[in-house]
Amino acid sequence: MLAVMADPTAEEHVSQVSELCCECGQFHLLLDNHLYNFQDEVDDELICHICLQPLLQPMDTPCGHTYCFKCLENFMQEYNFCPMDRKKLSFQQCHRSSLLVRNLLDKLIVFCPFKAECQQTMQRCELEAHLQNRCPGFKKYKSELQRKKNPISKGKEDPPARVETNTPKDPEVPSAGSSLVAESSAAAVVSLGTVEPGLVNPAFEETEEDLPQRTSLVAETTTVEIHREDPEEELGMRIVGGKDTPLGNIVVQEVLRDSVIAADGRIAPGDHILEVNGVNISSVTHCQAVSFLRHPGPVLHLMVLQEKGFSNKTAQQDSSSATNREVIHVTLIKRDRSEPLGIKLIRKTDEPGIFILDLLEGGLAAKNGKLSRNDRVLSINGQDLRQGTPEAAAQIIQTTESRVNFVILRQPGIQLPEQVEDGSTSNSSSSSSNGGSPVHHRRRVDQNHYRRKSTYQKDLPQGYASHEKTVAIKKEPKESLGITIGGGRDNKNKLPIYVTSVQPIGCLFRDGRIKRGDVLLSINGIDLTHLNYYEAVSALKSNAASHSVILKALEIVPLNAPEPSLDIKEQGFSWSPLWITWLGLPSYLHCCQDIVLSKGNLESWGFSIVGGFEESKGNKPFFIKTIVPGTPAFRDRKLKCGDEIVAVNGVPAIGMSNSELIPMLKEQRNKVTLTVVSWPGSLV
Repeated sequence: MLAVMADPTAEEHVSQVSELCCECGQFHLLLDNHLYNFQDEVDDELICHICLQPLLQPMDTPCGHTYCFKCLENFMQEYNFCPMDRKKLSFQQCHRSSLLVRNLLDKLIVFCPFKAECQQTMQRCELEAHLQNRCPGFKKYKSELQRKKNPISKGKEDPPARVETNTPKDPEVPSAGSSLVAESSAAAVVSLGTVEPGLVNPAFEETEEDLPQRTSLVAETTTVEIHREDPEEELGMRIVGGKDTPLGNIVVQEVLRDSVIAADGRIAPGDHILEVNGVNISSVTHCQAVSFLRHPGPVLHLMVLQEKGFSNKTAQQDSSSATNREVIHVTLIKRDRSEPLGIKLIRKTDEPGIFILDLLEGGLAAKNGKLSRNDRVLSINGQDLRQGTPEAAAQIIQTTESRVNFVILRQPGIQLPEQVEDGSTSNSSSSSSNGGSPVHHRRRVDQNHYRRKSTYQKDLPQGYASHEKTVAIKKEPKESLGITIGGGRDNKNKLPIYVTSVQPIGCLFRDGRIKRGDVLLSINGIDLTHLNYYEAVSALKSNAASHSVILKALEIVPLNAPEPSLDIKEQGFSWSPLWITWLGLPSYLHCCQDIVLSKGNLESWGFSIVGGFEESKGNKPFFIKTIVPGTPAFRDRKLKCGDEIVAVNGVPAIGMSNSELIPMLKEQRNKVTLTVVSWPGSLV
C-alpha cells in the first residue's frame, strides 16, 4: 500500500489538532493509530478491515479475524459484533495476535516521513529510534518547535489552558439560577405539575379516573461527585438538548456500560444536568454544555434533576405491603474490584431505603438474572441498608474485591414488569429462567426501521444548511483514500455513513474537499446511503483501487458554528458528530422506527414532549423531553430523550401544534404507535 505523505512542517492546521507524533513522525490525534508511509504494497491479510491500513497492535477475535487494537476498541463502543462476519462479539473475548504476526508487521519497510531532509527506509519497528537519534528532519523540526515555544512558555511547565469551566467568559452562560434549579444545593423535592410554555405533557395530565391514584410528578435535585483516576477519561454518557434546541435543558440520553458514570450508579437516562462544577448550564447551548462536561479533571461535581415518578394520594399500597413479600439472597461475583455490577439504585419519596431502578443491559446483574427492578435492598455484605442511601450502597460495592452478597425484599404485586420483545417469553416465570438474561433483551437488528416516507418529510430546520458535493480524484491504484468512517445502517441508531477522520497520508487529504463529518452518499455511482458499516468499508476499498474515484458527499453546516474548542482536540474521545449536527440531516436520509406503547386505563403514557407549530416560530419538530420512571414509556425502553416524533398512529406530526397533538395522544386509551427518528446524543 503506497500512501501519499504530507510534509509535517507544512501543515499548520493539522498541528492545531495535535503535535507531531514522536513515534511515527506524523500528525494524528493522541489516541488515534500511528501513521506510516510503506514502501511496498502490503498483503491484504495484514490489513485491518476497519481502518484499511496495515495492522497496529493486532487483536484476534474468536471468529478468526484480526484488527488494530484501537480500531477494534473504538468499534466495540458502538457495536456488539465482528465487523467482518457480524457474529456477536465483546472486546473482552479478543486477544493479542501471535508473536509471529506481530513480527511480520514490525518488519514492514517504511519511508522516513521527513523526505526533504531524509530519504532513508527502515523496518516499521525501527522508525521511532531513527526519529529520536538519527533523523536530521525530525531534529530540525524539534529545534524550530522549541524556538517557537520559548518566548511564550518560558518558565512555564503547564500545557496551554483548556476550557475553564469554573470561570466561563461566554456571556451566554447565565449567572442566575434556572427555574428548574433549587435555590439550595441540598437535595430538594419539586413538583413538575405545571407545564412549561410550549410543553406538551400527555404523561402528566390526569383524568378523573387517575385522581384517586396519583397527584403530581415528583423530582429531586441531587449533587453527584464523580471521581476519575484518569482526569482525561470520558464520563461515558450521551447528552441531548441545550437552549439552542427545542429541549431547552441538557438531558442525559444514555449511560454507556462500564463507564465512569455507570460505575458510580447515580445518574440515569432522563436526568437533567443543571450545574457542572458550580457553573449553571441549564440555559447554555448544546456545544457549551459538551465543552463543560468534556473538561478534564479528577473530580467532577454535577447537580442533576432526577424524576422519581408519581406520588400516591392514598396509603393503599402501604396497607398491603406486608403481604406476599419474600426475602431473597443473591450473590454476584466480580472478576476484579473495578468491575461494575450494572445496577441503578434510587431512593423513593414515599418509602425509606434503597430500591433497584434498573439493571443495565449486558451487565453482571442482568446476566445473573436474580435481581429485579423495584427490589428493595436490605443489606449488602452484611451492612444494614434499610435506612441507607444509594451512595452508601455504591461505596460498599466499589470497595468489594469479589463477592457481593445482597439481601433484598421483593413484593411481586408491585414489581415492575419485564420488557418483552418476543411473544414466546413468559413474564410470569422467574427472571433467571429461559437460560438467558431476560431483564433487558438486546434490540433485534430487524426492528421496524425504514426510510422516512415522503409524507413524513420536513424542511431543513432553521439554523442549518447542507449541500451536496461531487469530488473527482485522479490517483495511483495503490494510493489510499486515507479516510476512516463511522455509522452504517446496522448501527443501533441506523446512521448514514460519515467520515470520522481524513488522514494525512491519502489522496483525499491532498484534495482537501472531503472533511470530517461529511456524509458519504456514493462512490463511483454505488449508493452508500443504505449500506451497513462493513458493506460500506468493502465498497470504498474496492473502488479505491481504480485510477479515478468520484465521491458524492453531503456537508451539514450548522449556521451557529460550534465552539472552536470542540474541533481542536477531542480529549481522547472517539470522534463522532454532535447530536445537534444530526438535526440538520435532510429527511430523505432519516431512518424511522415504529414504537408501540401499551398501558392500563389508569396509567399515563409516561413521556413529555416539546416543539410543534407556533405562529411566532413556525414549524418545529416534536421531541421527547422526559420519560418518567415506572411508566409504560419507561418500561418499554425503546423511546429515548431527544427522539423526534414523526407521526402518531400513522398521522404525520409535521405542521401540528400542541393543541392538535394533545387530543390525539389522549384519545389513545390503551395503545399508541409512535413513529420516531433517533439520533445518538453527544458523547461526554
